[in-house]
Amino acid sequence: MRTKFDSYYLNGIAKGCKYCVKGKKLVLFITGKCSRNCWYCSLSNNRKNSSKTWANERECRNIKELILEARESRAKGAGITGGDPLLVLDKTIKYAQTLKKFKNFHIHIYLPTNLVSKSSLKKLSKYIDEVRFHPGFLSGGDMEKDIEKIKLSRNFFKKNQIGCEFPCLPDKKHKILEFIEKTKNILGFVNLNELEISETNFNLMQKKFKLNKDTYTIFGSREAGLWILNHVKNKHLKLHFCTAKTKNLHQYLNRLKRHKILPHGKKTDEGTVIYFIINKKFKNSKNYYFDKQKNRTIISPLIVPKLINKYKILRVEEHPTHDRQELEIIPIEK
Repeated sequence: MRTKFDSYYLNGIAKGCKYCVKGKKLVLFITGKCSRNCWYCSLSNNRKNSSKTWANERECRNIKELILEARESRAKGAGITGGDPLLVLDKTIKYAQTLKKFKNFHIHIYLPTNLVSKSSLKKLSKYIDEVRFHPGFLSGGDMEKDIEKIKLSRNFFKKNQIGCEFPCLPDKKHKILEFIEKTKNILGFVNLNELEISETNFNLMQKKFKLNKDTYTIFGSREAGLWILNHVKNKHLKLHFCTAKTKNLHQYLNRLKRHKILPHGKKTDEGTVIYFIINKKFKNSKNYYFDKQKNRTIISPLIVPKLINKYKILRVEEHPTHDRQELEIIPIEK
């Protein structure tokens, strides 16, 4: 069955996914270091193998910055990812514990199976609502070892809190289906993601697969995902096929729309913000707001006609996120 977010599901979707598609989840990238080297890994060059932590687009060097991002993005939950969060378990626990202080905050975590143990799962279970394993069999690992590691989670999580998530490799659809059938008594949900290229996996992807006309998704990945949905016989397992459109159009766009903006800004339907600015410092008042981060003054649209003969005014369209990426700058003519 197709959702209004351009994804497909069987028997429903996991609770964490419901938050994601509505833009309510903060993405906590806890580390770029990983216990595995999956050839299809799509992490960017500036994050892969890096020890830096990011909350959405904000680099977090401390707990204070994490809290700021959670508040500014109006997050109601978080997805902790990497890299491998188990490589920095103490930090992962510390950050998850902080986020859990927000009321009714839902947290899921992505874990490669390599370092999974009873001890680590027990510690995580105090703060994690869903655990999503990334099996290694898709990149040459042992499926049976993956399953044994995943079984450990039953000691600390309920079945509906245990899931797996992996990219939908077109040539591995039969192996993925085999894995799903073998874990039907363990897992409450499985998420399949449409395969995309990135700057770090581009060469390998081009050698193995063809690209779709959009030039960033892999030909056959969508078809493989739908094939798996049609062949799973388990009537209780929640299976969700998340398309690239789901992530890039709905999930990301909805997160932008929820994000707080600075005074005198106007949100667009695309989730961006329009500001009128003067590159000069004015004191904050009813019609002026000094933006320290960019050393500029944002003015109310109401006073633009009065100031246009005195100052150079720019109309700026940018993202509301912490990096405040500028998309368009237009001088306002007199």
